[in-house]
Amino acid sequence: MSQQEEKVDVLICGSGSAGLCAAVWLARFGINYKILERRDGPLHVGQADGVQTRTVEIFDSFGIGEELLREAYHVLETAFWEQNVAGGNKDNIKRTSYAPDKETAISHQPHLILNQARLNALMIGLLGSQPPIQYNTEVKSVHVDESADIADLDSYPVRVEAVTADGVSTTYRAKYALGCDGAHSVIRKSLGFKMVGDSTDAVWGVMDVFPLTNFPDIRKKAAINSSHGNLLLIPREGDAMVRFYIELPPGTEAKHVTLEDLQKAAKLIFRPYDMDIADTFWWSAYAIGQRRADYFHKHHRVFLTGDACHTHSPKAGQGMNVSLQDGHNIGWKLGLILNGLGKPKPLLESYVIEREKTATDLIEFDRGFTKLFNTKYRREHGISQEQFAEKFVQAGRYTAGQAILYDPSGVVEIGEKDKELVRNVTVGMRFPSAQVVRFCDARAMQLVNGLPADGQWYLIVFAGDISQEEGKARVEKVSQALDKVVKRFTPASASPDSVIDRVLVIYGNRTKVEQEQIPEFFTPVTGKWHQKNLFKVYADDESYNSGHGHAYEAYGVDPAKGALVIVRPDHYVAKVSALDDNIEQSTQKFFDGFLVSPTA
Repeated sequence: MSQQEEKVDVLICGSGSAGLCAAVWLARFGINYKILERRDGPLHVGQADGVQTRTVEIFDSFGIGEELLREAYHVLETAFWEQNVAGGNKDNIKRTSYAPDKETAISHQPHLILNQARLNALMIGLLGSQPPIQYNTEVKSVHVDESADIADLDSYPVRVEAVTADGVSTTYRAKYALGCDGAHSVIRKSLGFKMVGDSTDAVWGVMDVFPLTNFPDIRKKAAINSSHGNLLLIPREGDAMVRFYIELPPGTEAKHVTLEDLQKAAKLIFRPYDMDIADTFWWSAYAIGQRRADYFHKHHRVFLTGDACHTHSPKAGQGMNVSLQDGHNIGWKLGLILNGLGKPKPLLESYVIEREKTATDLIEFDRGFTKLFNTKYRREHGISQEQFAEKFVQAGRYTAGQAILYDPSGVVEIGEKDKELVRNVTVGMRFPSAQVVRFCDARAMQLVNGLPADGQWYLIVFAGDISQEEGKARVEKVSQALDKVVKRFTPASASPDSVIDRVLVIYGNRTKVEQEQIPEFFTPVTGKWHQKNLFKVYADDESYNSGHGHAYEAYGVDPAKGALVIVRPDHYVAKVSALDDNIEQSTQKFFDGFLVSPTA
C-alpha cells in the first residue's frame, strides 16, 4: 500500500448537497479546495426531491435558477382528503379542500420537485471543467492540532487520513475541513461527537412509482387521511412518476417491510379509486428519528454539515435543503477568510451560532410536524381534518425555508429601531424581494436579481425621491460617507465593488431623474474595459409591461426618510441603519468587526 501526503486549504469530506454548495462558494473565491467522495462517481439517483423556495432563491443567485425552474415539477396546490364518514363509508376517502402550496408573500420563487442527483449536477457544473472531486476515496479519520491559533492562516492543523479503492493512502493536511459525509459520518465519529435525540415507533414507507389510477389529484400534492393510515402524495418531475409517503401500522419494523406491503397499503388508502402500479422506480422504509450532533465544530477548524449533524423525518422536505444551506453558510465565510478579507474568529463562530440553532429549531419543528401525520396522535388529541389542513398550511413558511432567523453575532447586528426604519425586513432573516425598474434600461426585475452571489456584501440604499432637493442632498451625503467605508475594506488592486457592493433604490418617477444626478458612488468604474457600471441603480416606479412593484411599501420603508439595509453574501440581512449623520461611523464599526482593512 502506497502512502502520500497532500496539502489543501479546505478539504470537503463528502460530495452531497452541503459539500457541493460550500464548494461553489470556494470556487467563486478562488480557494484551493478538494472534495473526497467514497462513491465511485456523481450521485445517479438521489432520494431527496423537494426543493424549497429558499433553495430555489440560492440557485438563482448562483445563476443556475433557470435550468432548475425549467426541469422541475412546480408544486402550486395541495389537496386535502379524509375519510368519507359523512357519506356513510369511512373506508373510502373524499376531498375536503384545496390550499395554495405557499403564501405568495413568502417568496417570488415556487416550491419545486427535482431529483437530488440533478441538483448536485447543476452545482458541479459551477466548479469548472475539471471539478476537484476525488471519487472512490474513503475517509478513515480526522485529527486537529488544537495548539493552532484560530487566526493563524499559515498553519495546516487538520490531518485527514483517507484511502482510495485501489489502496493508495493519503494524509491530507488542511487549514479547514468540512464533514459533509452523511448520517453515519466518519468525521463526526472520529472527533468523538455524538448524535443526541430520540426515535419514535412510527414507521413510514416511501416509493417512487408510475401509477395507473383514476384518482383525480394524482398530479397535485395531496395529504390523505384514511381509515387505513395517512399518505402524502408528491408528483415528481417528468409528468409520469409520483412519490408516496405511507404511514405503516403500529408495531411495523422497517427492516421487515416489503414493496408488496407498500403497494397493498396504497391500494387501501386510495379507495374508492383504483391504484395500480405499472412500475416502481425506488422504494424504502424507515423509522422516524430526530437527532442532532452535540457539537458542530472542532477548534473552529473542522465543521459538521448536513446529515452529519442533524437527522429527521423526510416528509417536510427539509433534509437536502437544510444541508445545502449549511454548506451555503460556511462556504462564503471560509472564502472571505482564506482570501485575507475576513477575520476568522467572528465569521467562524457565526457558523456555529447560526446553524446549531437552525438544526435545533428544525428538529423541534419536525417533531410537531411528524405528529400531525400520526393517526394515533391525531385521534388521541382530537385533531380534526380541518385543524390538520390549517396546521399544514401554517407550517408552509417554515417548510419553505423562509422562517430561519439568525441570532446576533459578529455578522448580525440587531437594533431597537430596526422595524421603525424597515418595517417588513427582519435583521437575521433572508432579504426578501420586490419588483423594481432598473434605471439605466427601464427593465422590470426582482431586486434580489441585482444581488448576484459572487461573495460581496451589499449596501442597499433606499434614498427616497432624489428629484427633490432634500432627497438629492441626502443621497449625496450618504454616498460620500459610504464611499469612505467601502474604500477602507477594498484592496487597492481589487475592483471597487468586489468586497462591498452598493445598490441604490430611488422612489417615484424615474424619468424626472437624470443620470448625472446619481452619485458616482453608485456607478463605479469596473470590468475589463473600465466602464461605468450602470446596473446598480433601481427605481420603485411603474414598468412598461409588468405593472408597479411598490417596493418601498413591500419593504416597509418611508420614502421621506429612507434607510440603509446591509445584506450578506448569502442574502441574509445583517444590519439596517437610518440615513443620518452617524451612518459612516456605525457602518464602519460593523464591518471592522469581521473584515480586514488593508488600508487601516
